[in-house]
Parts: sequence; structure tokens; C-alpha cells
Amino acid sequence: MNKEQNDTEDPEMSPVIDVEVYESDETFVQYLNEFIEKEKKYLQCPEEGTDELRYIVYRSAFNKVIGRASAYRRLLLDIKSEYDGVIREMKRREEEAAASRLQSLLGYAAHITDRTSVLQNQTAELQQEVRRQKATTQNLLIPGLTVAQTEDPEVLLIHLDHLKTRRDGLLDRKILCGPVEVQTQLTFDLQEAQLHRDHLRAQNQQLMIRFRRLKLLGQRLTVWEESGQTVPLEELLGSVIQNLQEIGPDLQDESSTSQSGGGDEESFRIPAELLEEEEPTGLDESKLLRNHLDRFLDLLRSSQYEAAALHAARSPVLRDSETMEMFRGVRVPPGSTPPQLLFFRALLVTAATGSQLSAVLSLRGVASALQHGDVQLIANAVTLSKLTFTEAVGDALTEHAQRTGGVADLCLALASAIYQACSHHQKTALSMCRRGLVHGAAEVIKKKQLTTEESLWVLSHAPSLTLLQLLTKADDNGEAAILSVGGTFASMLADFHQYRLALELLEGFLKRGPDVLAMAMLEDSSCSVDVWDQVAALCAELDRADLSQAIHSIRHEPGPGPWTSDLEEQWLMEHVFL
Repeated sequence: MNKEQNDTEDPEMSPVIDVEVYESDETFVQYLNEFIEKEKKYLQCPEEGTDELRYIVYRSAFNKVIGRASAYRRLLLDIKSEYDGVIREMKRREEEAAASRLQSLLGYAAHITDRTSVLQNQTAELQQEVRRQKATTQNLLIPGLTVAQTEDPEVLLIHLDHLKTRRDGLLDRKILCGPVEVQTQLTFDLQEAQLHRDHLRAQNQQLMIRFRRLKLLGQRLTVWEESGQTVPLEELLGSVIQNLQEIGPDLQDESSTSQSGGGDEESFRIPAELLEEEEPTGLDESKLLRNHLDRFLDLLRSSQYEAAALHAARSPVLRDSETMEMFRGVRVPPGSTPPQLLFFRALLVTAATGSQLSAVLSLRGVASALQHGDVQLIANAVTLSKLTFTEAVGDALTEHAQRTGGVADLCLALASAIYQACSHHQKTALSMCRRGLVHGAAEVIKKKQLTTEESLWVLSHAPSLTLLQLLTKADDNGEAAILSVGGTFASMLADFHQYRLALELLEGFLKRGPDVLAMAMLEDSSCSVDVWDQVAALCAELDRADLSQAIHSIRHEPGPGPWTSDLEEQWLMEHVFL
């Protein structure tokens, strides 16, 4: 009884204290629930099932409860210990189950690997056996024949004849499958070669007759001279001429014709053995032409274009523009070197030192090289002087330079060298201007003494303020300028395509001061006052009243300036005489 009274009076078991704790811990419990939900949401714990993260969250919450409780702390610690022990046991069992499953999977994987290796070996053996049987079957079989027919000799002979016939047909078809242009050109060339061969054969016949006649005449004159000239020369020549006329196209033996003579001519008859001397055989040109053409056509038919180009370049009868046209008609696969360019290269390589290609071959070869971008080949040919320099070749290089910017300078330099060799000084100066060599172009114009029209032509095709200034400036030696300042301005201002350049030059004069323009007008002795009035009027028409006013102010400047009354009177008198 006392014990019960003591227990009731124990402050730790006092219900009043429990109520106070409960009332003070409501906030803590609410906070603890919010903490649990917040952490579970933050760690993304699953709602159901075992999960390590959820255990950690509840362990942390339980620790907070233990830390706050004082009366039941030991009991809570025991509960927590049991709780942790249960969790550890569950984890151990899960790890053992996972290890057991992993071991099972590893064993199954090893079994699968062994089985796969066995299947791969069996598959390889089967594939090898299939290939062996297939090869054996293919060796025994002939396309188009059955196994039984391959064992019959008669059938095999018939099949062999069929294959030979088919091969011949394919070869004939290959020859006929060339480009239409090439086949047409080859047929035409063969006809021309036949005609040329007949002509050469007839010419060779005539030369042989002439040779025999001259030989007979020389031998009889030699015998007549050695015999002491007992027979008059007139009689000897008469009989010899008669014998010579008997030698016809059949090239009969002179010994038979010499027997037709009589009397004293018997002593001058030529023995037959003298006529058996070796005659100059030489190389039959018709046969040579035929051999070269046959070889060339064979190479073309077999698509050996590089060998055909080299053969044609080395052949004297194929080294012409017609062969170049034949190569131009040949079509090759993309990326291959065109046969026409191969022939041009071969022509340059086989050309002898100091020899040049014809004008037609040079032009067509340069055009082919430019078309396929081989400008360096042209540069080497120009440097070694293996081309015939013509204006057309220079024009081709100039046009290519205007179309292609990468090699423009090289093409213009080559064009300048060609124009200079052709003495075409206008285009030489024009090419130099397009390269930026304006002073060099002005020197060419002055040294070659180009006319005013020629100089203006260069200026119109290559407008340059610097060139115009150089051409309208007098030399230091006192020689007059190539162009008249006033006349040039009047001509260019009246031209729609050149008036801007003339206005720029006038502005350049005025920027350097009115005295500069005044001196230019004063030194221009070949220009009259009316011309400058015309220049001023043209400036006004072109809405450049400032330039027109400047010219008028210089012309009518009072005082002892450059425009004195005597000078104006002199210009007026010159205008009258003109």
C-alpha cells in the first residue's frame, strides 16, 4: 500500500506532468510529421515497399523523439535498437538473396557463352563445307549447260563454237560503239588517205620514169665522152631522146630500147648490167601513211588515247589540225584527261628545238589547255617558243583572264608577250594596263609612237586616270604630249562611256590648284580656244557647272597671267589657219 502511494506520488508518473508534456509537445509532433513528409518528398521515397531512404528518414525522426523525451528515453533506445537490428537483418537477407541471384546469373551466362561458342564453331564448319561444295559444283558446271551436258564432248564442242561466235560479235560491236563523230571522221580520213596514197603512187611512178631517163642519158653521155667523142653530140642526143621517149609507165628495160638504135650508135649502147644498179628505194610515203593510220586507228579503237596522242604527234602525216579535231570528238569518263589536251602535250614534247607548231595547231591547243585549266602548259610552250604567236592566241588568253580571276595575271602576261612578238602594240599596252603596269603601258605607247586613235582605244578599253595624265603630259625633253588635253577632254566628254573619267581628270587638275589646269591648257599648243569652250559647254551639260566656270575663269583671267591677249590672238590665228 505504501508502495502504491509512493508510485502515485512519483513526479515522473504524475498525470499532471504528462498533460503538460503533451500540451507542450503538440507543436513538436506536428513539426516532426512535417519533417518526415518533407524529407520523404525531397528524397523521392516510394510510397510502398522497403526502402533505405525511408528507413533513414524515420530513424532521424525517432532520434529527435528520443532526444526530446526524458522519462522514456531508455525504453525508446531499446526500441530503436530492436528496430535497427530488424533492419540490418532484412538488409543482410536481401544482400544474400541478391548474391545468390547474381551467382545464378553468372552461371547461366557462362553456360550461354559455352553454348554460343559451340554453335559458332559448328556454323563455321557448315559454311566451310557449303563453300567447298559450291566451288566443286561451279568447277564442274558451265554457264548455260546442265551437269549431264558438261560430260558430253559433242555438246561441249558445239558450245565452244557458240562462244567463239559470240566473242567475235562482241568485238565487232565494241569497234562500232565509238562516238559517231569519231567514226565519221575516221571514215573520212581513211578516204582521204586512200586518195592521197593513190596520188603518191602515181607521183612515185612518174619520178621512177624520170629517174630512169636521166640515168640513161647520163650513162650514154659518159660512154660518149670516154670513147673520144667520135659521134657528133647532136646525133647522139637525137638517138638518146628517141630511146627516152620509149621509156613509158611500164618502166621497160633500157637495154631493150637501146637495141632499137642502129649504125654508129651500137658502140654507145648501154650494157644491161649497168642498168641493174641499185636505185634509190627510200621509204614509200603511201605505205608509211597507211602504217601510221592503221596504228593510230587501232589505238583509238582500244581507247588508248595517251598512246594514240603520242603516236600521232611523232607521225609526220598525223601531226596536223585534222587529228586535233578527231581527238576533240572523243568522249572520255569524267575526271580523265581529255584526248585533245593529251595530243597538245604530245605535240609540245615531241617538237624539235627551234620548231614551232602551226598557227592553227597553236590556237586550238591553247584553247583546249585553257578550257581544261592547264595554263602552266601554255606558259612553258610560250617560254620555249614552241607556238606560233598570233593575235588570236593572245585574244584567247585575254578572254580567259577576264573570265577567270585566279590566273588572270599569268594569262595577261603571256598575252603581252605574244602581242609584243606580233608587233600588236595596242593590245600589248592594253594587257599591261589590265595588269596594273600603267607606266609601262605609257612607255610602250610612246616608244612605238601609237597614233591618237590607237592611244584613245587603249584608254577606252582600260580607263585609268594615271594613264590619261601620262599621255597628256609633255616629256622632259620638250617633246609634245601624245594626246591633246583639250581634244581628249572634248572627245571623252562627248562619249557616254568615258565622260566620268574625263570629269575625274578635270577634278584632279583643279584639286592641285587652278594654276595646274591653266599650265596644262597653256602647254596644249595643239588645241584651240574653241575646243576649250566646247569642253566648258560639255561640262555644263553634264551638270558640272563648277568645272565649266573654272575653265571659263581661267580662260578670261585678267592681268599678266598665262592667258594674255597675245596668246589668245595666237590661238585665234591658229584656228583661222586650221
